[in-house]
Amino acid sequence: MIVAMSGGVDSSVVAALLKQAGADIIGVFLNVWDYSRDDVCGHGSCCSTEDSYDARRVADMLNIPFYNMDMREAFRQDVIEPFIQDYTNGRTPNPCERCNRFIKFGALLKVADELEATYIATGHYVQRQDDADGIHILRGEDENKDQTYFLATLNQTQAHRVVFPVGHLCKDETRKLAESFQLPTAQKAESQDICFIPNGDRVGFLRQQKELAGLKEGNIVDGKGSILGHHKGIAYYTLGQRKGLGLSGGPWQVIGLDKDKAEVLIAPARKASVIRLKVNESHWLRQPKSDQVGIKTRYRSAISPCTITQKEDYIDVVFSQAQAPTAPGQVAAFYDGQELLGGGIIQQVYHQESS
Repeated sequence: MIVAMSGGVDSSVVAALLKQAGADIIGVFLNVWDYSRDDVCGHGSCCSTEDSYDARRVADMLNIPFYNMDMREAFRQDVIEPFIQDYTNGRTPNPCERCNRFIKFGALLKVADELEATYIATGHYVQRQDDADGIHILRGEDENKDQTYFLATLNQTQAHRVVFPVGHLCKDETRKLAESFQLPTAQKAESQDICFIPNGDRVGFLRQQKELAGLKEGNIVDGKGSILGHHKGIAYYTLGQRKGLGLSGGPWQVIGLDKDKAEVLIAPARKASVIRLKVNESHWLRQPKSDQVGIKTRYRSAISPCTITQKEDYIDVVFSQAQAPTAPGQVAAFYDGQELLGGGIIQQVYHQESS
Protein backbone atom coordinates (compact mmCIF):
# COMPACT_ATOMS: atom_id res chain seq x y z
CA MET A 1 0.00 0.00 0.00
CA ILE A 2 1.19 3.50 -0.87
CA VAL A 3 0.85 6.28 1.69
CA ALA A 4 0.61 9.71 0.08
CA MET A 5 2.87 11.62 2.48
CA SER A 6 2.55 15.39 2.24
CA GLY A 7 4.85 16.14 5.17
CA GLY A 8 1.90 17.17 7.34
CA VAL A 9 0.58 15.68 10.54
CA ASP A 10 -2.41 13.89 8.97
CA SER A 11 -0.52 11.79 6.43
CA SER A 12 2.25 11.18 8.98
CA VAL A 13 -0.29 9.64 11.37
CA VAL A 14 -1.74 7.58 8.51
CA ALA A 15 1.71 6.06 7.91
CA ALA A 16 2.26 5.42 11.60
CA LEU A 17 -1.16 3.76 12.06
CA LEU A 18 -0.71 1.49 9.06
CA LYS A 19 2.83 0.58 10.12
CA GLN A 20 1.54 -0.25 13.61
CA ALA A 21 -1.17 -2.44 12.07
CA GLY A 22 1.45 -4.45 10.21
CA ALA A 23 0.62 -3.20 6.71
CA ASP A 24 3.28 -3.33 4.00
CA ILE A 25 3.53 0.35 3.11
CA ILE A 26 5.59 2.65 0.93
CA GLY A 27 5.74 6.40 1.55
CA VAL A 28 5.47 8.63 -1.52
CA PHE A 29 5.89 12.41 -1.64
CA LEU A 30 4.67 14.23 -4.74
CA ASN A 31 7.03 16.96 -5.93
CA VAL A 32 4.69 19.18 -7.95
CA TRP A 33 6.40 22.57 -8.14
CA ASP A 34 9.89 24.05 -8.39
CA TYR A 35 9.99 25.78 -5.01
CA SER A 36 13.67 26.72 -5.26
CA ARG A 37 12.78 29.75 -7.39
CA ASP A 38 9.91 30.95 -5.21
CA ASP A 39 11.38 30.91 -1.70
CA VAL A 40 8.17 29.49 -0.21
CA CYS A 41 9.53 27.42 2.68
CA GLY A 42 7.72 28.28 5.87
CA HIS A 43 4.89 30.15 4.12
CA GLY A 44 2.26 27.56 5.05
CA SER A 45 1.88 26.01 1.61
CA CYS A 46 1.57 22.26 1.15
CA CYS A 47 4.03 20.06 -0.76
CA SER A 48 6.97 22.45 -0.42
CA THR A 49 10.64 21.50 -0.07
CA GLU A 50 10.32 21.70 3.71
CA ASP A 51 7.37 19.30 3.53
CA SER A 52 9.43 16.86 1.50
CA TYR A 53 12.10 16.84 4.23
CA ASP A 54 9.46 16.29 6.92
CA ALA A 55 7.87 13.41 5.01
CA ARG A 56 11.25 11.72 4.65
CA ARG A 57 12.02 12.21 8.34
CA VAL A 58 8.77 10.47 9.26
CA ALA A 59 9.43 7.64 6.80
CA ASP A 60 12.93 7.14 8.19
CA MET A 61 11.58 7.13 11.73
CA LEU A 62 9.01 4.47 10.79
CA ASN A 63 11.60 2.54 8.78
CA ILE A 64 9.52 2.39 5.61
CA PRO A 65 10.60 2.83 1.97
CA PHE A 66 10.20 6.39 0.73
CA TYR A 67 10.11 7.88 -2.76
CA ASN A 68 10.08 11.52 -3.84
CA MET A 69 8.17 11.42 -7.11
CA ASP A 70 8.64 14.14 -9.73
CA MET A 71 5.11 15.17 -10.74
CA ARG A 72 5.96 18.67 -11.97
CA GLU A 73 5.11 18.09 -15.63
CA ALA A 74 1.77 16.44 -14.84
CA PHE A 75 0.96 19.14 -12.28
CA ARG A 76 1.63 21.93 -14.75
CA GLN A 77 -0.47 20.27 -17.42
CA ASP A 78 -3.43 19.24 -15.25
CA VAL A 79 -3.47 21.96 -12.57
CA ILE A 80 -1.38 25.05 -13.42
CA GLU A 81 -2.41 25.52 -17.06
CA PRO A 82 -6.17 25.07 -16.38
CA PHE A 83 -5.82 27.46 -13.41
CA ILE A 84 -4.32 30.14 -15.66
CA GLN A 85 -6.87 29.53 -18.41
CA ASP A 86 -9.80 29.74 -16.00
CA TYR A 87 -8.77 33.13 -14.64
CA THR A 88 -8.21 34.33 -18.20
CA ASN A 89 -11.75 33.23 -19.09
CA GLY A 90 -13.44 34.76 -16.05
CA ARG A 91 -13.84 31.51 -14.12
CA THR A 92 -12.77 30.78 -10.53
CA PRO A 93 -10.77 27.53 -10.54
CA ASN A 94 -10.40 25.02 -7.72
CA PRO A 95 -6.80 23.77 -8.05
CA CYS A 96 -7.02 21.49 -4.99
CA GLU A 97 -9.86 19.54 -6.62
CA ARG A 98 -7.88 19.13 -9.83
CA CYS A 99 -4.79 18.08 -7.88
CA ASN A 100 -6.83 15.38 -6.14
CA ARG A 101 -8.49 14.19 -9.34
CA PHE A 102 -5.52 14.19 -11.70
CA ILE A 103 -2.41 13.97 -9.49
CA LYS A 104 -3.09 12.37 -6.10
CA PHE A 105 -5.67 9.90 -7.41
CA GLY A 106 -4.71 9.96 -11.07
CA ALA A 107 -0.98 9.98 -11.67
CA LEU A 108 -0.29 8.50 -8.23
CA LEU A 109 -2.40 5.43 -9.03
CA LYS A 110 -0.12 4.82 -12.00
CA VAL A 111 2.82 4.95 -9.60
CA ALA A 112 0.97 2.47 -7.38
CA ASP A 113 0.67 0.12 -10.35
CA GLU A 114 4.38 0.44 -11.05
CA LEU A 115 5.16 -0.37 -7.41
CA GLU A 116 2.59 -3.21 -7.42
CA ALA A 117 0.52 -1.53 -4.71
CA THR A 118 -3.23 -2.15 -4.67
CA TYR A 119 -4.30 0.78 -2.49
CA ILE A 120 -3.42 4.38 -1.74
CA ALA A 121 -3.88 5.77 1.78
CA THR A 122 -4.29 9.50 2.35
CA GLY A 123 -4.80 11.86 5.26
CA HIS A 124 -8.12 13.21 4.01
CA TYR A 125 -10.86 13.57 6.61
CA VAL A 126 -13.22 11.28 4.75
CA GLN A 127 -14.76 7.98 5.80
CA ARG A 128 -15.10 4.88 3.67
CA GLN A 129 -17.50 2.04 4.40
CA ASP A 130 -17.74 -1.13 2.34
CA ASP A 131 -20.75 -3.44 2.28
CA ALA A 132 -22.64 -5.73 -0.09
CA ASP A 133 -23.69 -2.70 -2.15
CA GLY A 134 -20.08 -1.62 -2.69
CA ILE A 135 -18.17 1.30 -1.22
CA HIS A 136 -19.68 4.35 0.44
CA ILE A 137 -17.75 7.60 0.82
CA LEU A 138 -19.02 9.44 3.89
CA ARG A 139 -18.26 12.80 5.41
CA GLY A 140 -15.44 12.93 7.97
CA GLU A 141 -16.31 12.59 11.63
CA ASP A 142 -14.87 16.05 12.29
CA GLU A 143 -17.38 18.36 10.57
CA ASN A 144 -14.88 21.22 10.62
CA LYS A 145 -12.34 19.12 8.70
CA ASP A 146 -14.59 17.06 6.41
CA GLN A 147 -12.96 17.00 2.95
CA THR A 148 -15.48 15.05 0.86
CA TYR A 149 -16.10 18.24 -1.11
CA PHE A 150 -12.64 18.01 -2.70
CA LEU A 151 -13.19 14.35 -3.67
CA ALA A 152 -16.55 14.89 -5.39
CA THR A 153 -15.12 14.43 -8.90
CA LEU A 154 -13.30 11.15 -8.28
CA ASN A 155 -14.46 8.28 -10.45
CA GLN A 156 -15.45 4.87 -9.10
CA THR A 157 -12.19 3.21 -10.14
CA GLN A 158 -10.16 5.76 -8.19
CA ALA A 159 -12.44 5.64 -5.15
CA HIS A 160 -12.21 1.85 -4.91
CA ARG A 161 -8.44 2.07 -4.46
CA VAL A 162 -8.25 4.78 -1.79
CA VAL A 163 -8.50 4.39 2.00
CA PHE A 164 -8.75 7.12 4.63
CA PRO A 165 -7.35 5.94 7.99
CA VAL A 166 -7.95 9.23 9.89
CA GLY A 167 -11.43 9.98 8.56
CA HIS A 168 -13.07 8.79 11.80
CA LEU A 169 -10.90 11.11 13.93
CA CYS A 170 -11.15 14.73 14.96
CA LYS A 171 -8.12 16.90 14.28
CA ASP A 172 -7.09 17.12 17.93
CA GLU A 173 -7.22 13.32 18.17
CA THR A 174 -4.91 13.08 15.17
CA ARG A 175 -2.41 15.42 16.83
CA LYS A 176 -2.55 13.40 20.04
CA LEU A 177 -1.77 10.26 18.07
CA ALA A 178 1.12 12.04 16.39
CA GLU A 179 2.47 12.96 19.81
CA SER A 180 2.09 9.39 21.05
CA PHE A 181 4.03 8.17 18.02
CA GLN A 182 6.58 10.96 18.69
CA LEU A 183 6.30 12.13 15.11
CA PRO A 184 8.28 15.28 14.23
CA THR A 185 5.20 16.71 12.49
CA ALA A 186 2.93 16.49 15.56
CA GLN A 187 2.65 20.26 16.06
CA LYS A 188 3.18 21.34 12.48
CA ALA A 189 0.83 24.10 11.34
CA GLU A 190 -1.71 23.34 8.65
CA SER A 191 -1.25 24.58 5.09
CA GLN A 192 -3.68 27.34 4.16
CA ASP A 193 -2.76 28.64 0.74
CA ILE A 194 -2.68 27.32 -2.79
CA CYS A 195 0.64 25.49 -2.88
CA PHE A 196 2.00 27.32 -5.92
CA ILE A 197 0.74 30.74 -4.70
CA PRO A 198 1.81 30.70 -1.03
CA ASN A 199 1.32 34.43 -0.53
CA GLY A 200 -2.18 34.43 -2.04
CA ASP A 201 -1.23 36.86 -4.82
CA ARG A 202 -2.88 35.20 -7.81
CA VAL A 203 -2.52 38.31 -9.98
CA GLY A 204 1.21 38.39 -9.27
CA PHE A 205 1.36 34.73 -10.21
CA LEU A 206 -0.45 35.37 -13.49
CA ARG A 207 2.00 38.15 -14.28
CA GLN A 208 4.90 35.85 -13.46
CA GLN A 209 3.46 33.27 -15.87
CA LYS A 210 3.17 36.02 -18.50
CA GLU A 211 -0.59 35.52 -18.74
CA LEU A 212 -1.96 39.03 -19.14
CA ALA A 213 -5.28 38.47 -20.93
CA GLY A 214 -7.16 38.53 -17.63
CA LEU A 215 -5.44 41.78 -16.69
CA LYS A 216 -6.90 43.89 -19.48
CA GLU A 217 -8.55 47.04 -18.15
CA GLY A 218 -12.29 47.51 -18.65
CA ASN A 219 -15.60 48.67 -17.22
CA ILE A 220 -17.72 47.63 -14.25
CA VAL A 221 -21.34 47.53 -15.42
CA ASP A 222 -24.77 46.72 -14.03
CA GLY A 223 -27.50 44.55 -15.55
CA LYS A 224 -28.65 47.42 -17.80
CA GLY A 225 -25.17 47.92 -19.20
CA SER A 226 -24.62 51.20 -17.37
CA ILE A 227 -20.96 51.89 -16.56
CA LEU A 228 -20.51 52.29 -12.81
CA GLY A 229 -16.73 52.14 -12.62
CA HIS A 230 -13.53 50.78 -14.10
CA HIS A 231 -11.27 47.83 -13.30
CA LYS A 232 -7.68 46.70 -13.91
CA GLY A 233 -8.58 43.21 -15.16
CA ILE A 234 -11.20 40.51 -14.60
CA ALA A 235 -8.55 38.32 -12.92
CA TYR A 236 -8.79 40.62 -9.90
CA TYR A 237 -12.40 39.52 -9.33
CA THR A 238 -14.39 36.41 -8.49
CA LEU A 239 -18.12 35.82 -8.68
CA GLY A 240 -19.81 36.71 -5.43
CA GLN A 241 -17.12 39.23 -4.49
CA ARG A 242 -18.34 42.17 -2.40
CA LYS A 243 -15.23 43.88 -1.10
CA GLY A 244 -12.77 45.95 -3.07
CA LEU A 245 -15.21 47.12 -5.76
CA GLY A 246 -14.80 50.81 -4.87
CA LEU A 247 -18.36 51.70 -5.85
CA SER A 248 -20.99 53.84 -4.18
CA GLY A 249 -24.66 53.00 -3.85
CA GLY A 250 -24.09 49.40 -2.77
CA PRO A 251 -23.75 46.89 -1.41
CA TRP A 252 -22.85 45.31 -4.76
CA GLN A 253 -21.70 41.83 -5.69
CA VAL A 254 -19.96 40.52 -8.79
CA ILE A 255 -22.29 38.25 -10.80
CA GLY A 256 -20.45 38.01 -14.11
CA LEU A 257 -17.02 38.32 -15.77
CA ASP A 258 -16.93 38.82 -19.54
CA LYS A 259 -13.45 38.20 -20.97
CA ASP A 260 -14.39 39.31 -24.51
CA LYS A 261 -15.73 42.68 -23.40
CA ALA A 262 -13.37 42.89 -20.40
CA GLU A 263 -16.41 43.70 -18.27
CA VAL A 264 -17.20 43.01 -14.64
CA LEU A 265 -20.95 42.65 -14.17
CA ILE A 266 -22.37 43.57 -10.78
CA ALA A 267 -25.78 43.52 -9.12
CA PRO A 268 -27.24 44.65 -5.80
CA ALA A 269 -26.34 42.06 -3.17
CA ARG A 270 -30.01 41.23 -2.60
CA LYS A 271 -30.29 40.10 -6.24
CA ALA A 272 -26.97 38.25 -6.49
CA SER A 273 -28.12 34.99 -4.89
CA VAL A 274 -27.84 31.83 -7.01
CA ILE A 275 -31.02 29.96 -7.97
CA ARG A 276 -29.75 27.48 -10.58
CA LEU A 277 -26.57 25.87 -11.91
CA LYS A 278 -25.30 23.86 -14.82
CA VAL A 279 -22.70 21.27 -13.78
CA ASN A 280 -20.46 19.31 -16.13
CA GLU A 281 -17.39 17.00 -15.85
CA SER A 282 -19.53 14.98 -13.45
CA HIS A 283 -18.90 11.57 -11.90
CA TRP A 284 -21.19 9.47 -9.73
CA LEU A 285 -19.69 7.35 -6.97
CA ARG A 286 -23.23 6.21 -6.30
CA GLN A 287 -26.27 6.98 -8.42
CA PRO A 288 -28.84 9.14 -6.61
CA LYS A 289 -32.07 7.42 -5.61
CA SER A 290 -34.17 10.40 -6.65
CA ASP A 291 -33.86 13.85 -8.16
CA GLN A 292 -33.85 15.37 -4.66
CA VAL A 293 -30.29 15.53 -3.28
CA GLY A 294 -28.09 17.73 -1.13
CA ILE A 295 -25.43 19.98 -2.62
CA LYS A 296 -22.37 21.96 -1.53
CA THR A 297 -20.94 24.60 -3.83
CA ARG A 298 -18.20 25.80 -1.50
CA TYR A 299 -15.97 23.91 0.89
CA ARG A 300 -17.28 25.74 3.95
CA SER A 301 -20.91 25.98 2.88
CA ALA A 302 -23.68 23.87 4.40
CA ILE A 303 -25.34 21.08 2.44
CA SER A 304 -28.49 22.52 0.84
CA PRO A 305 -31.43 20.76 -0.82
CA CYS A 306 -31.80 20.91 -4.59
CA THR A 307 -33.46 19.21 -7.53
CA ILE A 308 -31.23 17.71 -10.23
CA THR A 309 -32.05 16.78 -13.81
CA GLN A 310 -29.43 14.77 -15.66
CA LYS A 311 -29.08 15.98 -19.24
CA GLU A 312 -26.93 14.48 -21.98
CA ASP A 313 -23.78 16.44 -21.19
CA TYR A 314 -24.54 18.31 -17.96
CA ILE A 315 -26.58 18.26 -14.75
CA ASP A 316 -29.21 20.94 -14.27
CA VAL A 317 -29.43 22.02 -10.62
CA VAL A 318 -32.31 24.04 -9.15
CA PHE A 319 -31.96 25.14 -5.53
CA SER A 320 -34.87 24.82 -3.14
CA GLN A 321 -33.82 28.18 -1.71
CA ALA A 322 -31.56 30.83 -3.23
CA GLN A 323 -27.92 30.37 -2.25
CA ALA A 324 -24.89 32.54 -1.66
CA PRO A 325 -23.02 33.26 -4.90
CA THR A 326 -20.67 30.69 -6.35
CA ALA A 327 -18.68 30.71 -9.58
CA PRO A 328 -18.04 28.67 -12.72
CA GLY A 329 -14.96 26.55 -12.12
CA GLN A 330 -15.91 25.64 -8.56
CA VAL A 331 -17.01 22.18 -7.41
CA ALA A 332 -20.61 21.10 -6.95
CA ALA A 333 -20.66 18.12 -4.55
CA PHE A 334 -23.84 16.05 -4.25
CA TYR A 335 -24.90 14.22 -1.09
CA ASP A 336 -27.49 11.82 0.25
CA GLY A 337 -27.41 12.66 3.93
CA GLN A 338 -23.81 12.11 5.03
CA GLU A 339 -22.86 10.13 1.92
CA LEU A 340 -21.02 11.71 -0.99
CA LEU A 341 -22.78 10.72 -4.21
CA GLY A 342 -20.43 12.45 -6.62
CA GLY A 343 -20.11 15.82 -8.22
CA GLY A 344 -18.79 17.94 -11.03
CA ILE A 345 -17.59 21.39 -12.04
CA ILE A 346 -19.94 24.36 -12.16
CA GLN A 347 -20.22 25.47 -15.77
CA GLN A 348 -22.86 28.18 -15.57
CA VAL A 349 -24.51 30.15 -12.74
CA TYR A 350 -27.97 31.73 -12.78
CA HIS A 351 -28.63 34.60 -10.36
CA GLN A 352 -31.85 36.20 -9.28
CA GLU A 353 -30.75 39.28 -11.19
CA SER A 354 -30.50 37.32 -14.44
CA SER A 355 -33.68 35.26 -13.98
